Amino acid sequence: MSVAAADAVVENRFRPAHPIDLRRTFAFALRYPTGMLRPDGVWRATRTPDGPATLRLRSHAGEVTATGWGPGAAWAVERAPVMVGAGDDPGSFVAAHRHPVVDDLHRHAPGLRVPRTEAVFETLVHVVLEQKVQSRQARRAYRAIVQRHGEPAPGPAAHALGLRLLPHPDALARIPAYVFHRYNVERKRAVTLVTAARYAERLDECAGLPLRDAYERLRTLPGIGAWSAAEVAVVALGDHDAVSVGDYHLPNTICWALAGEARGDDRRMLELLEPWRGQRARVVRLVESAGITAPKYGPRLSLHDIRAI
Repeated sequence: MSVAAADAVVENRFRPAHPIDLRRTFAFALRYPTGMLRPDGVWRATRTPDGPATLRLRSHAGEVTATGWGPGAAWAVERAPVMVGAGDDPGSFVAAHRHPVVDDLHRHAPGLRVPRTEAVFETLVHVVLEQKVQSRQARRAYRAIVQRHGEPAPGPAAHALGLRLLPHPDALARIPAYVFHRYNVERKRAVTLVTAARYAERLDECAGLPLRDAYERLRTLPGIGAWSAAEVAVVALGDHDAVSVGDYHLPNTICWALAGEARGDDRRMLELLEPWRGQRARVVRLVESAGITAPKYGPRLSLHDIRAI
């Protein structure tokens, strides 16, 4: 690890035991303007125990370079190997169960890993915003909240890219419900966000707990059910087995990919994923990363705009 004192840039280079495709690994973990995928790397703006940090991850010839800016830069780059899944061994997954579709997906995306950002509260914010609404609606709300109540991420490059930090939990906890209404977030999700902000420190402690205990703590928060807990765990806690039960589209997607069935429910999805127990999140990510979707017909989740109400 090296430090450039002039502008407080911290760098860490490491060579994972297995190749890592950073773009595929973080495609589902980032939300603009706190993160982005660019030709020059994966960018994240985050709050660490040591303070705010901007982190850029790049991979070349099997080596990953983590570069950080800000008070929390040293913490962020030191945790980079854990964050990108450098210790993630795909060998056990390959041998778990043979399926022509999954084998083909894994062959074409061998570098996909399950990340572990350890940013539990930060992940929970965008997960709550995605509850029961279309992704584009949730992302629009997330972007508006961060732009209005967050702050610029540290470092000149982050400033040029427009990267911003999620609002500090104390600031988020003070936002009145009617303000969330302006961002098309109804009272139920607003209350969940404010409550989570009040317990942000306890939530972030989940990163140091056994997975079972972490899930239990997440589920004690009002408004956080099985779907939300799994969505947080697969990004922030590196849970290779997380399955988002209760998702609007996922059962159809998995049933179509693994069995050619255009429609399915949670029970059928879990049945099809059972042979990969312990690695089910990886199967889900491989399918999603390939862009596989079930045929679309029948009712769709509609867009709701409550801002004028």
